[in-house]
Amino acid sequence: MVESVAKITELIGHSDKSWQDAAQVAVTEAAKTIRGITGVKVRHLTGRVQDGKIVEYKADVEIAFGVER
Repeated sequence: MVESVAKITELIGHSDKSWQDAAQVAVTEAAKTIRGITGVKVRHLTGRVQDGKIVEYKADVEIAFGVER
């Protein structure tokens, strides 16, 4: 039997391009300090509007990674 444990960390990525880019920013930044990222779950997508246009995209994500023994 293979035993494994995963940890989840919640992050919010910001972008002026798109929600997809905001999620990628969160994963890219997390990968700088977290080893072994295995998955991402997008929880919420939000944005900031100015003068009737979306000017900032935000992606609230959960990053999953294995716990090292």
